[in-house]
Amino acid sequence: MGAEVNCHNEPITCLITDGTLTPADFDLKKSCVLDAIKTAVDAGVNIIQIRERQITARMLFELTLEAVPIVKGAKALLFINDRADIAAAAGADGVHLTSTSLDSVEIRKAFGGYLLVGISTHTADEVLKAKEDGADYIVFGPVFPSPGKGEPVGLDALSAVCETAGNIPVLALGGIDNDNWRSAVSVGASGFAAIRLFAGFSDATELASALKV
Repeated sequence: MGAEVNCHNEPITCLITDGTLTPADFDLKKSCVLDAIKTAVDAGVNIIQIRERQITARMLFELTLEAVPIVKGAKALLFINDRADIAAAAGADGVHLTSTSLDSVEIRKAFGGYLLVGISTHTADEVLKAKEDGADYIVFGPVFPSPGKGEPVGLDALSAVCETAGNIPVLALGGIDNDNWRSAVSVGASGFAAIRLFAGFSDATELASALKV
């Protein structure tokens, strides 16, 4: 496996695309997603997670193909939600799995060490399973209040699962903004994943400044 998820003593930052692309507006809005990705990687964001569930597989493949050179040119990592086949075919670095995805063990069997695997979790038991299954990084949340995401688990729970995960990076998710992400890092998170935080910036220099510890 050529790539790895490693923070090198700096917080890992992960942009999750907002998931609003549809087949009807794909041609019109695809460039907006790619522009947001470029802004993020130019600012030093480590991971891009393409999470576009409404578009067709062919559209997701096309989007991924165009995102790959943007992300790899910045030496960041590109993950695709759920679709390990598309990630592998388009040259992405990995697949990001949720509670409704194929089991990560099956992904490993099918793709060997070719793809990195990120896993979303919401409980301590899920974090432990992700660790046992060999996740390359774990997303845990919602840590802070976030519309439609259920009751936040809070910083104490985040701290506890970071200990459970050991040397596997844990990224805080849910209600992350420029005022609270440092709190997540201070209790043991290796970094954070967010959608709305990144949407507030269209300038890479300003975003890079906001991401400084």
